[in-house]
Amino acid sequence: MYEDLKGKTALVTGAGKKTGIGYAIAERLCACGCDVVIVDLGRSPERAGPVRTGSREEMETIAADLGKRFGVNASATEADVTDSSSIAALAELLRARCGHVHILINNAGASFGVPADILSYDEAAWIRTVDVNLFSVFRVSRAVLPLMFGQPGAIVNTASRAGKVPPLFNSAYAAAKAGVIMLTKTMAKELAGRDIRVNAICPGQIRTDLEQWRFGLEASFFASTIEEREREMCRTIPQGRIGLPEDAGMLVAFLASEQARYITGQAINLDGGQCMEL
Repeated sequence: MYEDLKGKTALVTGAGKKTGIGYAIAERLCACGCDVVIVDLGRSPERAGPVRTGSREEMETIAADLGKRFGVNASATEADVTDSSSIAALAELLRARCGHVHILINNAGASFGVPADILSYDEAAWIRTVDVNLFSVFRVSRAVLPLMFGQPGAIVNTASRAGKVPPLFNSAYAAAKAGVIMLTKTMAKELAGRDIRVNAICPGQIRTDLEQWRFGLEASFFASTIEEREREMCRTIPQGRIGLPEDAGMLVAFLASEQARYITGQAINLDGGQCMEL
């Protein structure tokens, strides 16, 4: 619990389903007393593959539950992070509803067209993956930042271990997340003078529906089982377990709080020790 977060307004993208990291982040911020606006597409994207976004009904249910449980103002709104006009409308809605945004969590992300090597990767799917994961961080940040100026603020971008350690058959996602890490660093330098800190989290294996889909895909490829693929992955993690979405929520709340007031421009691994670089 971070007392300084009470009464602050946070925007969390990609938070419209209970099985994702975005929901865990929104839940933790609400538990700390933040008023939270959760944003998701509100419908299934085209060419989604394994990706599932929060439906409008699910988003509203989540917001109502968070508000009731934690006694905060939690609301839900639809927006397409790949559409500049949609994000401009979101910013105007925030201006009218909240006036000021203290915390921005750029969490929306997805992979399209995978698994595929560089020779077989569909170009439209590659570009769409980069758009959702990287361009959206730029797009949302640029629109929301004017609502953050004038008070200390924090931005946390969801990158990935894949942005540091290349995975097989998912080049667009890896390239996009590496871009998120560098965008985080440049934003941190540019915004330090306005007292806005910018950091990224780099999750490794986190128990979400997308991660379970990945284990299922690997099981089919290696003629194995989902349980065996998970055990194999755990053997590469020093802590010996798959992370939980709540682990991400706790880290983000810390980075948004005054306890992290001297931390900016960092890409923090959240992977049980899987990636240990200098």
